[in-house]
Amino acid sequence: MIDIPFLTPLNPDQQRTFGLTEPWPLALADRVRFAELDPLNHVNNVAYLIWFEGARVTYFKHVGLSTYGAAEVEPRIVIRRGEIDWLQEMRADEDYVVVTRTVDYRTTSFTLRQEIWSGGSVRATFTCVIVLLQPDGSGRMPIPEPVRERFHAVDGVARRVDAS
Repeated sequence: MIDIPFLTPLNPDQQRTFGLTEPWPLALADRVRFAELDPLNHVNNVAYLIWFEGARVTYFKHVGLSTYGAAEVEPRIVIRRGEIDWLQEMRADEDYVVVTRTVDYRTTSFTLRQEIWSGGSVRATFTCVIVLLQPDGSGRMPIPEPVRERFHAVDGVARRVDAS
């Protein structure tokens, strides 16, 4: 058994311990906490959204989109639309991993796919469209070239979709 570090990007072998056959560009492990349970002792639906958000913030730092420390020059990152599927319940003390990757992008927006894995199966998925705005919110901001290059090289995005 491989020792899994929590809240630290996992390498491919560590990701495979959660049942993933192919590694993702970013994977973060953690464990269900008591405070995340509902009265029926299942993980509360909002906890999944918080887990997805934590992984998204780490992913944005990882790809160089934001440091969350220079609001005057970094883009405002906005979720335009999101869709979540809760596939299987989770309970206290389960170890899980949240995986994240970009699956498509346009000029000023991109589609992010996230999944939560535990016990060798996908427990929840989240797909969202992220829009970048100018730091002052005055309009849309193009995805920086180094970030687009990473989408291709690391996330495996095959192409850019036309339009914004």
